[in-house]
Amino acid sequence: MKENNFKRLPLPKLPEARTPRWIIAIMDLFISLFALFLAYLVRFELYLNEYIFQKEWNALKYALPVIIIIKLSTFYWFRIHQGLIRHTSFLDVRRIFLAVSTTSVLFFIGGIIRFNFFDERYLIPTTVWFIEFFISLLLLIGIRLIIKTYYYETNKPSSSFRKNVLIYGAGVSGLITKRTIEKDPHFGYSVLGFVDTNKKLTGNRLEGVKIYAVDELEELLEGHKVDELIIAIQRPEKEATTDIVDLCLKFDVEVRSVPNFKNWINGEFSVKQIRKVNIDDLLGRKEINLNNLSVKEQLSGKRILVTGAAGSIGSGLVRQLVEYSPSKLILLDQAESALYDFHNELIAAEKDESLEVVVGDIRNKSRMERLFSYYKPQIVFHAAAYKHVPIMENNPSEAIMTNVLGTKNLVDLSHEFKIEKFVMISTDKAVNPTNVMGASKRIAEIYAQLTNETSQTQFVTTRFGNVLGSNGSVIPLFKKQIAQGGPVTVTHEEVTRYFMTIPEACQLVLEAGAMGDGGEIFVFDMGKSIKIIDLAKKMIKLSGLEVGKDIEIKFTGLRPGEKLYEELLATEENTIPTHHPQILKAKNRVENNEKLNEIQELIALFDNQDNFQIVQQMKAIVPEFVSNNSIYSKLDKK
Repeated sequence: MKENNFKRLPLPKLPEARTPRWIIAIMDLFISLFALFLAYLVRFELYLNEYIFQKEWNALKYALPVIIIIKLSTFYWFRIHQGLIRHTSFLDVRRIFLAVSTTSVLFFIGGIIRFNFFDERYLIPTTVWFIEFFISLLLLIGIRLIIKTYYYETNKPSSSFRKNVLIYGAGVSGLITKRTIEKDPHFGYSVLGFVDTNKKLTGNRLEGVKIYAVDELEELLEGHKVDELIIAIQRPEKEATTDIVDLCLKFDVEVRSVPNFKNWINGEFSVKQIRKVNIDDLLGRKEINLNNLSVKEQLSGKRILVTGAAGSIGSGLVRQLVEYSPSKLILLDQAESALYDFHNELIAAEKDESLEVVVGDIRNKSRMERLFSYYKPQIVFHAAAYKHVPIMENNPSEAIMTNVLGTKNLVDLSHEFKIEKFVMISTDKAVNPTNVMGASKRIAEIYAQLTNETSQTQFVTTRFGNVLGSNGSVIPLFKKQIAQGGPVTVTHEEVTRYFMTIPEACQLVLEAGAMGDGGEIFVFDMGKSIKIIDLAKKMIKLSGLEVGKDIEIKFTGLRPGEKLYEELLATEENTIPTHHPQILKAKNRVENNEKLNEIQELIALFDNQDNFQIVQQMKAIVPEFVSNNSIYSKLDKK
């Protein structure tokens, strides 16, 4: 990766003090009076002999003080002297136009007054008055623009320090980006061209800069010295963006992006806000279209409980649930500090009106019973769980107590209190599990499904893969390792994973919850699985570093219980489409009610703390649970 020498460039030394405002006001007055003189010249076709001059001067000299007073007063009223000339903007031009227009109107009114009440003369001849308006406007604006252009041209970094950039997007955002980066002398940018997907724009020019088709990008990168590509589209398509980034990385071109206009500071965009593209921008997919009416009908005005509310998925759900105006939103978590921080975030966003914050452990049934009795929730979103595969592999008793017993407590209480709907957040690791964590979640699924058969409560399960940016996920880990100079650790060269953004996952949970009638397992379309080694390489390159030179990639071997490939459906299951293209319904195999007794026996084994006995019972409940790279592999039938 080539070294990036195009950081913030120093400006040449400039005088610190700006020109006093009174000097600007005097200059504007002289410019305006000069415009009046030019107007007389034009009026008399550039010919003023002594006779004409004396005649016109005799008529003008008594009106001149009034003209000066009008001009000074009007210019001061519109504050045209207060704008920095070297940074003249559209607002400054607008003020000048209004000031000159007002001046002309006052000249006209003053002329009528003089004509009717004094010497039957106008302040200035009508033709001169009309010509003076245009000349005065032209000079006041033109001189400012000349000074501005001179200032920016003389303060541009030398060509040897300038960065050649392409702008992806020839729309309004792209145009604003071009203007912004060209006028900021702190940064040496030279715009080589625009790149746009709209073929109708190809070959045209935008403010003198040529627009190229996306198909021409590779040729541009190969044939020109391009240092940077700036993505200036407010809602770029993920797939197209990923292809462009991959192409830029191939040619060692840095990729940056313009933030959404909602994040512009005070509604204005500056060069400093252009940020590097990160991996999160590339792994999401097209925006999900929810059936908001159906979701709103189910959630609006309801008392809703969210377990694990301070976690990645739980907090994401809460952020979306508050928008549906529930009558009460109960946030339950045992992590006091995380819950405190999240609650403060909601307070700052003024989203705390219907919130109740409860610290509690789902494993404590009496505490949960008190919560259900007091708040009487109508809908439960169950996101509380232990989720880290290697840690749960070494602590199966804790996985059972939280993921199985905790879920059982909530399922039993939901049945007892006749909760309308219970939506459980599961994982793709519950499919053909190879580890304790995945097996514990599958057992929780089974318990909820079996209870659904005899309950008024509708128990719905949602199942998806890894979530971008969630606590402990691979992307934050890689970011930290890259920031520390490496190495970036990957378990295996062939390992792949599915990814989904937190908002995306939470939207699908709400949709699935609304469409479920009870007993279903909804599987989300996770898109394409991604090789973790490719993910690591891309993140290193996006950081402006080179794999193997700046950052090493180290293979550590599969961790206990870890799979090479993750699945969303077991081999004995198949899917049924739903009305939402990204949500499928799994047709599950029928479970025997005897499983309820086996699950109870499993929970009872916690007291013995015998990990092998616990895992053996888990394998009896979930026959497809075959340990991988684990000490529990000896329990599997050969």
